[in-house]
Amino acid sequence: MLFYGPPGTGKTSTVLALAKELYGPELMKTRVLELNASDERGISIVREKVKNFARTTVSTSTAQQNMEYPCPPYKIIILDEADSMTQDAQAALRRTMETYSKITRFCLICNYVTRIIEPLASRCTKFRFKPLDSENAKTRLEEIAEMEDIQLEDGVVDALIKVSDGDLRRAITYLQSAAKLHNPEKFADPDADADVDMSMDSDDTDMDVDVNMDTQDVREVEPLSEIVSVRSIQEIAGVIPDEVIDKLVKACNPKTRGGVYTGVAMMVEDLVADGWNASQAVIQVCSHDSVVHAMIY
Repeated sequence: MLFYGPPGTGKTSTVLALAKELYGPELMKTRVLELNASDERGISIVREKVKNFARTTVSTSTAQQNMEYPCPPYKIIILDEADSMTQDAQAALRRTMETYSKITRFCLICNYVTRIIEPLASRCTKFRFKPLDSENAKTRLEEIAEMEDIQLEDGVVDALIKVSDGDLRRAITYLQSAAKLHNPEKFADPDADADVDMSMDSDDTDMDVDVNMDTQDVREVEPLSEIVSVRSIQEIAGVIPDEVIDKLVKACNPKTRGGVYTGVAMMVEDLVADGWNASQAVIQVCSHDSVVHAMIY
């Protein structure tokens, strides 16, 4: 099989769920080999790891003991990000697939199917994964927020869907980062805290610390709300707020002649001072409604 499509659309999750349904959680450990081809993409990996695993025959006695799952008489090799493999590695993989097809099945996962050589792609059944639609992505994000007890401001889920551009994995990552930002104690990593405690020696308690604090320099910082806001999602994703882009587009279309440079220069200075990404600003300006309308008409 050949799974291809944009990142974060469930390609790897689909084949892992399929393998779990076929073998079960225990037998899956010995019947499934998962490799990230972007890290191990040379021909030596195909000749060693892949070929050695593919040529090993499966044990039927173990499968007969596990009657809850179908347990077909073959193994599965999953090559994630197979489009990163070299041409020689893909050519070697083609021969391995033909030789051990009776006892081993292959699943190639990639973002760009055009980077897979034609002899290899022609031997696979292709499945294209499209970006997730807004309704399913929204439902899943709301389920995660409810299970993790994350309080969301109105419009946060829509903002997550917009900035992730169909990538559910990216949307979940943004939601996780925002939850830790607004609730650092609730979503703290216990392993990280344990590492910090173990790294502290008892002798460090006697360390002299010279603190020189001027009362005039002390500022009261307003505590961050526990409710995840739309602005937090935008800042985490590096997306420039719509009102800033509106001002930039408006500055590019002055009412009087000769006033373009001054307005745009001031907006650029503000963008640089706020630390916004220049390429992100260009992308959002080009996708602005007024710009798109002007290009069409």
